[in-house]
Amino acid sequence: MSSHFLLLVLFAALVSVVFAVLQKDEPKEQLRFGGLIFAGFVATAVVLGWVFLPFPL
Repeated sequence: MSSHFLLLVLFAALVSVVFAVLQKDEPKEQLRFGGLIFAGFVATAVVLGWVFLPFPL
C-alpha cells in the first residue's frame, strides 16, 4: 500500500470511526457523523493538495 491517497482514506476512516463512536450515542447518528467527518477529511486533503500543487518542493 504505497499510495498516499489510499493511506489518507485509511487514516480518515479510522479516525472518523473513533470520533463518531466517542461523540454520538445512537448508531444512526454515529454513521452520519462518521460519514461527514470522513468526507471532510478526504475533501480537505484533496483541496489542499491542489492548492499546494504549484509550489515546488
